[in-house]
Amino acid sequence: MPSRERLYRTEAVVLRRGEFGEADRILTAYSPEHGKLRLIAKGVRKVRSRKAGHLEPFTRVELQIARGRDLDVITQATALDLHTGLHHDLERFGHAAYVVELMDRFTVQEGESRGLYRLLVDTLDRLSEPHEPAAVVDYYQLRLLDLLGYRPELFRCLGCGAEVRPVDQYFSAAAGGVVCPDCGPRRPEARRLSLAALKVLRHYQRSTFATAVAPHVRFEVLDETGLVLEAYVSYLLERRLQAPVFLRQVRHLEPHAPATQ
Repeated sequence: MPSRERLYRTEAVVLRRGEFGEADRILTAYSPEHGKLRLIAKGVRKVRSRKAGHLEPFTRVELQIARGRDLDVITQATALDLHTGLHHDLERFGHAAYVVELMDRFTVQEGESRGLYRLLVDTLDRLSEPHEPAAVVDYYQLRLLDLLGYRPELFRCLGCGAEVRPVDQYFSAAAGGVVCPDCGPRRPEARRLSLAALKVLRHYQRSTFATAVAPHVRFEVLDETGLVLEAYVSYLLERRLQAPVFLRQVRHLEPHAPATQ
């Protein structure tokens, strides 16, 4: 293979890493041009490695990569944004871990998507800023579901088709959205959804980020919207996610401060 085809460069976000052999690591990263990549970073666990600090989870990095037989090999790495603040705040770290876990689980290798990449980068940046992290992640999940074709229906009952009235409703992950108080009890998998939580989900779904996070939302409402969205993505993925378990443990240890805008 000609040398010009063996090497390629791309920007990417590191999603996760695992040890390989005595000194190497296997990385999963997401790039705008190549989608999800599985890469090997040779010698990165050695004390003198120059690449180690550039390949931490959540890092946005510029990579030079050589095509390999089984795994492509990282030959150069330059961090563009380390997001170091996410590693020093347990709650924000937990939310960031959930963000990258969702991107990892929902995407496939060799699938270009600049929209998904931009959403990932923007969300990690927002988690590094003084926004309420639960609101940032709820907004991310709704945008991610839109881009992937799984937009939840929040305005009409998926049981009878009636327009949703301003009262408490049900949410059915299997149906893909809201079911009314008449249809909800007939669906054993449906969970109750308060009117306050429904209003927040609707607002996030149809707003820009700046508009979405402008109003103050009570923590108990954000907790409810987060659980609803987590249940929906878990149903779509057919698996429980790991990051939310860690996040709930952190919240149990550290009482949540009220959100400020």
